[in-house]
Amino acid sequence: MVVTVTHEDFAINRLIEERKNPEMGAMVSFIGVVRDDGIERIELEAHQEVAVEELEVIRDEAFALFPLKSVDIIHRIGDLNVGDNIVLILVGAGHRQEAFEGCQYIIERLKERVPIWKKEYTKEGERWVPGKGE
Repeated sequence: MVVTVTHEDFAINRLIEERKNPEMGAMVSFIGVVRDDGIERIELEAHQEVAVEELEVIRDEAFALFPLKSVDIIHRIGDLNVGDNIVLILVGAGHRQEAFEGCQYIIERLKERVPIWKKEYTKEGERWVPGKGE
């Protein structure tokens, strides 16, 4: 299982193939992508060590709350353009409901607690976007 904060893009299909196993009847993925809502690009910054530690805590909470078989969380940082991947959460479980619930739990906690900051660049200038916990 992978839990990381990185500048590198992720290979979604490769990771899905690597995680498949006979005990899993469901795999749910969430892929966050830079959307065009008036921005030209974004810059993501993080305290990488702290961010990874918090992602690991969230992963462990998800395992404690839901009967999951695997969890991968990859969050990118750096300069990203419209259409670029930002975050991948891949959850495997015996059944689809468990996988969906685990995935939703992880993305909600990530947005609330993980120290990753976003600056948006538009034609009018730039601005830091406050997180939920700020």
